[in-house]
Amino acid sequence: MALRPILEYPNPLLKKRAAPVATIGGEVRTLIEDLAETMYAAPGVGLAATQVGVGQRVIVLDVHGEDETPGKRLLKLINPEVAEREGEVVWEEGCLSVPGLTAPVKRARRVLVRAWTPEEREIQVEAEELLAVALQHEIDHLDGRLFLDRLSRLKRDLYRARQKKLERQGRKSGGARPLLI
Repeated sequence: MALRPILEYPNPLLKKRAAPVATIGGEVRTLIEDLAETMYAAPGVGLAATQVGVGQRVIVLDVHGEDETPGKRLLKLINPEVAEREGEVVWEEGCLSVPGLTAPVKRARRVLVRAWTPEEREIQVEAEELLAVALQHEIDHLDGRLFLDRLSRLKRDLYRARQKKLERQGRKSGGARPLLI
């Protein structure tokens, strides 16, 4: 297992749609373990392969409660697709690839996701609230979409301007560490 560098906006690789995984082998399993280690180290609750520069449809998520041990609810999903959406919820989101920004994002309240496991089993994940939001957020990454793309044009422009100013000053985004998906 290895920590992988997380790409940050505006890296163009974050905007590319990931290709489906054709064969689940050792390389994919290693990628999944690296993603999990990288996600926990960040720390975040989800990470997509595209966020580490790998154009494959692979995500990991762990939406454990504060009283639970990390890893207990770790989901390792290959070729995840949202099969059903229901309801609506607004959630304050942040992203490991969009540092220094959190914003309310409208998502489906409940989703049904179909995917494959590293053990080559097809599964369905029924999710509500935070897990549903995290699944949608990570699948968006696989489709080349950032949560930034779901914000108003004004909020996107303000974020871009702030990032350019920080770049010119030779600094990175910082501040409080929100729940990052």
